[in-house]
Amino acid sequence: MTNTTEKDTDKTAATPTAEEIAEALQPGNDNQPTPEDVLAAELEAMGEDGEPDPFIVLERLRAENDELNDKLLRAAAEMQNIRKRSERERQEAGQYAATAFARDIISVADNLARALQSMGEEARANADEATKNLVDGIEMTERELLNVFQRHGITRIDPMGERFDPNMHEAMFEAENPDMPAGTVMSVAQCGYKIAERVLRPAMVGVSKGGPKVPPEAKTEDSEQQS
Repeated sequence: MTNTTEKDTDKTAATPTAEEIAEALQPGNDNQPTPEDVLAAELEAMGEDGEPDPFIVLERLRAENDELNDKLLRAAAEMQNIRKRSERERQEAGQYAATAFARDIISVADNLARALQSMGEEARANADEATKNLVDGIEMTERELLNVFQRHGITRIDPMGERFDPNMHEAMFEAENPDMPAGTVMSVAQCGYKIAERVLRPAMVGVSKGGPKVPPEAKTEDSEQQS
């Protein structure tokens, strides 16, 4: 008989009271009661009319409202992320839509540049009128092509005298040059091109070595400019 009473006492003590359930249902409380605890507390809080304690019901509704509100905020944040990602993908699609065509057309710009370089200043000065007009036409065509490139976000990479950047340049050779800091582009064999921030073709360059060390301040400035 005594053991049965002790068991009933332990069971009663283990069941949360209505006040404890209400406190546990407060927003931000990590120790949320189980459904069994809530049911037990509601049964305990039943009045003479057989209705549950309104206070318990109110706190339970508040907890459900907080949970639904949290789910709503999470869903809204996810939708915002999806919209941002879609907008970014749309912008990138617009920026890089002409990438394949741009890679093909930059060879035309290369050929125009080579045609102009093949005729030195002295040869041009001594050329006849027809040849001069031809060279002028090639220059105009090259300028117009570069203007079209610029309108579509395509820019030329001509890094002469700049720090070597493996993301933008491709080293063809290294050579001793005591007049230039080590790691500096000392010659450009072929200019590169990029569309927006994407490299279409790296610049083919020669890099100095063995020259004076680049001051740390200069390296920092280069890094800030590239970023």
